[in-house]
Amino acid sequence: MNFRNRSSFPDDEGNLHDEIQTLKREINLARNIQSKLLNAEVPKLSSGEVTGRSIPARLIGGDYFDFYPLANGKVRIVIGDVMGKGIPAAMLMILTRGAFRSAAVSTTGPGETLTAMNNALYRDLRSLRSFVTVFCADWDPEQRILTFANAGHPLPLFLGKSMVEELPRVTGVMLGGLPNQTYQEKHVHLNANQYILFYTDGIVEAQNQAGEQFTIERLKNTLLKNEGKDVGNVETAVVDAVFDFIGDKTQKDDITMVTLRVGEDRTDISSFNAPMIYS
Repeated sequence: MNFRNRSSFPDDEGNLHDEIQTLKREINLARNIQSKLLNAEVPKLSSGEVTGRSIPARLIGGDYFDFYPLANGKVRIVIGDVMGKGIPAAMLMILTRGAFRSAAVSTTGPGETLTAMNNALYRDLRSLRSFVTVFCADWDPEQRILTFANAGHPLPLFLGKSMVEELPRVTGVMLGGLPNQTYQEKHVHLNANQYILFYTDGIVEAQNQAGEQFTIERLKNTLLKNEGKDVGNVETAVVDAVFDFIGDKTQKDDITMVTLRVGEDRTDISSFNAPMIYS
């Protein structure tokens, strides 16, 4: 039996060190790519404010938000959460982004968009034993009408006149759950100075040292305390509230949200240079 000479061990250790450094560089590159995709150009409103933010639990995550400007002046919005964390979830997030971009071009509403996405992703997600929850909405800035459909995702929260509640319930199976799904739509009309918060469950399911969850009630209270502020301050208040709650406990899930405050006047999509859009 042949044994390697001990003098070869330092070279092996050196090779291992080089491989680890290469892996770190590739992970950081993947993180930068994902960050750019999550912070792509978005419509800037001539009236009102909008912002979006995603904080991965690891270097890269599986949460996703995006938009697509429509020819009729509306904007299609999507927020999603891939099952799992880290690099596998990030890869599926990119797959989901591609499916959304392709579907948004050829479909007439958020329900059709989710149907097309599920048709495109179903086999891959099933073979990987994964799924994606997605909420998709079309925002009409002239009529202030939000039309939406849901694939197993938490319903956005509506804030106005010192009250917070979920948008009207619309159900649908998560992407990858069942084949040949048709997703129903509902719509709401929004007024000036009202807010919509789109979010992923990493916020309400964040846990503290005692194992307690942040819960939707704490999220609602946080929004009420910050009513009337600009969307950046509302977003920061939510993030601060979550991390104050979990304290020294490690973040377990990705945290993603998109926040809109409707302006005083009818909104028009004037340029592309901010984070996201809603009512």
